[in-house]
Amino acid sequence: MVVIRRAEPEDAAGIAHVQVQSWRSTYAGIVPDGFLAQMSENEQTARWKLLQAGNEVFVAERDGHVVGFAMGGASRDRVEDSDAELYAIYLLQQAQRARIGTDLLRETARALSERGFTSLDVWVLAANSSKQFYVRRGAHFAASKVIEIGGVKLVEEGFVWPDLKALASPP
Repeated sequence: MVVIRRAEPEDAAGIAHVQVQSWRSTYAGIVPDGFLAQMSENEQTARWKLLQAGNEVFVAERDGHVVGFAMGGASRDRVEDSDAELYAIYLLQQAQRARIGTDLLRETARALSERGFTSLDVWVLAANSSKQFYVRRGAHFAASKVIEIGGVKLVEEGFVWPDLKALASPP
């Protein structure tokens, strides 16, 4: 059974593990191999211990292990005037396609909606086939921009859910 719950500082190592492993599986062939190889779970753990005050961070836990996480907060680069942003949502490969991502997204949307946010955006690498996850859950394409990761310029696409309360509601 999978439990979705608010992240705690003790979850930092589990979140870091999910982040590094999911980047390596999802972005292989998109992000430079050297960048993926240098990612360190220890360094990410130190960053996640802070859990960034003011943000909503949730984990998906199965059999006592973190298998996914999501984080959202105020929009950093507003797309279509959205006021909240899904900063990250990652799952271990073996936890994908089991509705865990949907549950994490919904819980993050619920928490942001309760804080008064009304809409949500997310930025996704254009070459990431997982972007269809957002479209299937009602987001629409709204913008694109060029970013740099590991010395390589990549296109990132912005998707928007204009109604955060609808996204947060159970199906």
